[in-house]
Amino acid sequence: MDPHLRDLRYFVAVAEELHFTNAAQRLHIAQPTLSRQIRQLERQLDVVLFDRNQRSVALTVAGKELLSGARKILELWETTNSSLQEAGEVLRVGLQSTLGRGLLHDLESASGHRLALHPAAWTDPSSGLAGRQADLALVWLPLPDQNRYRWQVLRTERRWVLLPENHPRANQEMIDFADLLDERFIALPAEAGAVRDFWLGNDARNGRPATIGAEAATPEDRLEAVGLGLGLCLLAENNVPMYRWPGLTARPVTGLPPCELAVAWRADDTRPTILEFGQRAVSGGFAAPPAIPA
Repeated sequence: MDPHLRDLRYFVAVAEELHFTNAAQRLHIAQPTLSRQIRQLERQLDVVLFDRNQRSVALTVAGKELLSGARKILELWETTNSSLQEAGEVLRVGLQSTLGRGLLHDLESASGHRLALHPAAWTDPSSGLAGRQADLALVWLPLPDQNRYRWQVLRTERRWVLLPENHPRANQEMIDFADLLDERFIALPAEAGAVRDFWLGNDARNGRPATIGAEAATPEDRLEAVGLGLGLCLLAENNVPMYRWPGLTARPVTGLPPCELAVAWRADDTRPTILEFGQRAVSGGFAAPPAIPA
């Protein structure tokens, strides 16, 4: 039978320590067990690996040859095993309800990793990263506490506005955001922070505060609030089909920068799997075309 990796590890420990008791302590096994395994290895290979006497242990010529090869074998196995662990690792991806457009499947196919969904609420703009419930997250920029995260933009999309069909501007093909500044808007929860500001269009208001008609914690709350005439809300272009509802319509908005969808991770997560993920996802074809002019 060929030697096991365990036998090679035992041999290397003795070869480096040149002391059976010290090697046994290093390996956390009993010294008689280690001596027995080394004798068995010598019988398997039909060579003498150590010159032993009462005072010292020394490598034979055959032992020196095996030490060089065993180190290479063990190093190669550690590298291979690490790659296998990474390939089999299931990564948790934080995802908010408004990003359910098959993105998880697309990202899994493009990246080559197995992914598991962590549903995130709108009250957590990091989508599980902050609390370490997720390894990665699909998020709309901007992220809170940006120094804590790294990200790769995957798509850019025009912002649209959801409004009642009987709204005075509902029949316009496109709506200038300047014409909506006096309108009431449906806001995300206050915990959403910078993302709440973004979806109120605060980046295009020149310091003029938005008028909040209501807050919504879910897509259903948004639909209901707009349907009740409590305000309008901004949407990402590819999310518009999720908000089709009797009595409501959506129109593209000019005068607003596009929104950016990104895959994000914690800045202190230095696992190779994570560091390579964003680039692999983009190079795998998941990224969108260039930004749509507002």
